[in-house]
Amino acid sequence: MILLTEIQYNPPARYFWHVLQAESILLEAHENYTKQSYRNRCHVLTAQGVQPLTVPVLRGSSKDKTLITSIEIDYTQKWYNVHWRTLQAAYGRAPYFEFYSDYIQEVYARQPKYLFDLNVDLLRLYLKLLKLNKPLHCTETYQAAVPENVLDLRNRLHPKIIPDNLHVKPYTQVFGKQFASDLSIIDLLFTQGPASLSYLQ
Repeated sequence: MILLTEIQYNPPARYFWHVLQAESILLEAHENYTKQSYRNRCHVLTAQGVQPLTVPVLRGSSKDKTLITSIEIDYTQKWYNVHWRTLQAAYGRAPYFEFYSDYIQEVYARQPKYLFDLNVDLLRLYLKLLKLNKPLHCTETYQAAVPENVLDLRNRLHPKIIPDNLHVKPYTQVFGKQFASDLSIIDLLFTQGPASLSYLQ
């Protein structure tokens, strides 16, 4: 099975559950950018609860349809510093923060111009850290209908769509007495380390 999905920023852990089931990943490179989605945001768990981290982007008129690969990151806003300070405060004491944080910092330090490129670099990193050897390709055109051997996950994982967490296995998190689900893969990696893949299985 081929997994067709939009590219996401620090995707939620359940994204990688779908990746685990797939033979390869097909990233949608010909859609128009959608605001308030996981394309430029993720959720992490802090002492104050679940917090969104959003990458600011440069766009023209709000009425303009902009190809996802043309969306530029707004580096005039010091979002990276905010994101990294939040991650340090949230996960600095997590068992595997020291183990993985340098790899993630290296991706941010490249300061890619486009959001798509940042997200692809992060996705490749997480696949490597999870030891998920899955071929990664981009679509050549936009197709509304897909073949039977393709699982179309486009716009199915969204901050405003409440997931079915009935079968989600809790794991030990840094903060809170009640398990917070649907967080970024960062939360799983920093707290579970090499056991993250076993958790996803």
